[in-house]
Amino acid sequence: MQKKHAFRFPRAARNSGPKSLSVTSLLCAAGSLSAQSAAPSKLSPQLEEIPTDMPEVVIEATGSVYNPSRLQSPKYTEPLRDIPQTITVIPRAVIEDRGAFSLRDVLKNTPGISMQAGEGGTASGDNLSIRGFSARSDIYLDGLRDYASYNRDPFNTEQVEITKGPSSSTVGRGSTGGSINTVSKMANLTSSVSTTVSAGTSNLYRGTMDVNEKLSEHSAFRLNSMYHSADTPGRDNVSMERYGIAASLGTGLGTDTRFMVNYQRLEESNIPDYGLPWVPSNGTFVGSGVGLSGYQNQAPPGVSFNTFYGLPGVDYEKIQTDHFTAIFEHDFSKNVRLRNATRYSRSHRDSVSTSPRLRDVDPTAGIQYTTALNRQLQRRQQFTEMFGNQTNLVADFTTGAIKHALVTGMEFYLEHQQNANAAGISSVTDLYNTSINVPPSGAPNTGDLTNSTYPGLPPATEAYLYTVSAYVFDTMKIGRHWEISSGLRYDHMYATVSGPGNTPGYANADDLFSYKLALIYKPVKQGSIYFGYGTSFNPTIDGASNGGLSLSTSATNNTSVGLNPEHTSSCELGTKWDLLEERLSVTAALFRSEKANARTTDASGITTVGGNQVVQGIELSATGNITKNWQVFAGYAFMQSKTLASSNAPDVGQVLSNAPNQTFNLWTTYNLMEKTQVGFGAQYMGVRASSNGNTANSAVRYAPCYWTMDAMLSYKFTEKFSLRLNIYNLANERFIGSVGGGQFVPGAGRSAALTASIKF
Repeated sequence: MQKKHAFRFPRAARNSGPKSLSVTSLLCAAGSLSAQSAAPSKLSPQLEEIPTDMPEVVIEATGSVYNPSRLQSPKYTEPLRDIPQTITVIPRAVIEDRGAFSLRDVLKNTPGISMQAGEGGTASGDNLSIRGFSARSDIYLDGLRDYASYNRDPFNTEQVEITKGPSSSTVGRGSTGGSINTVSKMANLTSSVSTTVSAGTSNLYRGTMDVNEKLSEHSAFRLNSMYHSADTPGRDNVSMERYGIAASLGTGLGTDTRFMVNYQRLEESNIPDYGLPWVPSNGTFVGSGVGLSGYQNQAPPGVSFNTFYGLPGVDYEKIQTDHFTAIFEHDFSKNVRLRNATRYSRSHRDSVSTSPRLRDVDPTAGIQYTTALNRQLQRRQQFTEMFGNQTNLVADFTTGAIKHALVTGMEFYLEHQQNANAAGISSVTDLYNTSINVPPSGAPNTGDLTNSTYPGLPPATEAYLYTVSAYVFDTMKIGRHWEISSGLRYDHMYATVSGPGNTPGYANADDLFSYKLALIYKPVKQGSIYFGYGTSFNPTIDGASNGGLSLSTSATNNTSVGLNPEHTSSCELGTKWDLLEERLSVTAALFRSEKANARTTDASGITTVGGNQVVQGIELSATGNITKNWQVFAGYAFMQSKTLASSNAPDVGQVLSNAPNQTFNLWTTYNLMEKTQVGFGAQYMGVRASSNGNTANSAVRYAPCYWTMDAMLSYKFTEKFSLRLNIYNLANERFIGSVGGGQFVPGAGRSAALTASIKF
């Protein structure tokens, strides 16, 4: 796709520098002018002796808005094609064209990612897996950890960066299968106002506003806002309502010293969705008319995926999340650059949700089921806050015949979490008749809530996690064809957890090293072939599976105190090429990740690190422009996962949970004429397991594969006004969208949204 960039030269210029300006320099400047980050202008040194009164120059630059070439993080100094790792960057153009209204919608544009249902009392939110490993705590905002459990909205997003494979050396704990970094919109030296208004089926109403105002020659202010309200298509009673505001103030923009202050708030009021129950296999089915015996570990037969088993007027979810960020950047020279980022974030959750479970009607006679269903009420109040500081120093220099791009840095994090949970059975209903709502009298469950709709909350547990890290990365360029990329990181982590009411708790301390090393061969400038190896670790306090920081000595609650961290190693052989005058990027990679000391829990509830899990496969992608009018964003991943060792013998030989064997995504647009564009999308999700293996009473549950398709039609009436129609799930496919151990959540049905985009 071709874009026209207007270059206005400054009227005042200093008098030291070259007297000529190459077309290449101008093209590079086009990217910097349109970028949202507060990087210094690449143009000013080139323009020092250009006359002060210059006419406007318009240059037509080739490129693709679907194919970003770089990452935001200063830890990556090279263009994407020279980074020896599978990385997907989803730009704002793809997010807008697809009509993505959540981070989950955005992540449909990359393979190897699957969603997990909120299991039991687990907080809902962006709970996902990357390459078969949980990544709930591996989400970042502008390079700093974003740990809270909430539903992220892309209203303030410039691009989303998904890095595959273990990368603890880059980001710290976690990142077993990869990590996700969301890049915020920031103030820049332009003046613009844009707004979108969306309306659609399922009571969809959404509006956004993006205002960027240049305050002076080197300062600017940007304000983004959003309101979103919608029911979930194909689900009764489930809805989401949220609003967000984000402000960015930048000073020193276009100079050697820049300072940015950002604030973002997202507030939600939702009715959470805990879906439908799996049919259990650890019992018998009794009574007349019970036809579930042939559907063990499957979705219940004859139940509409619209069915909601929660309690309208009772279930709710309220979340408030705030991020305060300050970024300081200074260029000592064109070869030495410093960046410091400081953040304080906080998130508060208050929720009541209902998990549906088939009811054991007579435990005294063994496990027996009818179609009676327990409404297991889960209440959670959670407060999470974090203070983080990250400093990076980037230096480009030469030693002999070797060119270095060196990054050194330090990080400090203090994470604090208060967590209060309560659970019980609020009432009994029927699998096929949700209007039944009777007290669970006589049920042998001490958590039954026969006299109260809301379970009372016990005093909160409290956890602190202190992390101090230091790291160094170096990319060494040897001649025209060879590069070596390396990285080493040290983390010191100290965790404390106190029991309810601040009773004495437990503590763990870990000192950990992680590293990466890769060899890159560049036969030509536009291509690379690489082989890389990296490691990652998961400390015992990081409860990625349950959405909280926790330690426990309970013999029946995943004993974790004193356990060593999990360690994962990964290798990847891949190639990346920029084709068609660098408009189209294609990649291919073979990968293998092995967690050699995975935490596993035996039948008695004792947790050890005696597990061994492996995921291997291939990933392919193509992003950018095939022709001037034809854009594509596509990816495919094939994965094989397996548990090689476990303290729970039935796990051995089973696939990992949330590790689909195949995933595929396609989004493509075509400009039919100057003002009309059409788009088509397809997504394939392969078979997924809801757990890592068998237990004494239950076998693995599998969610079947599915296809969904989307379509888009847009028309630009003027340069400032356009309409876009998005249709989601064209065929109204009813499928399992996310899986959990005891229930699953159906995916959204067919819906449509009409969006008006207005620029002032």
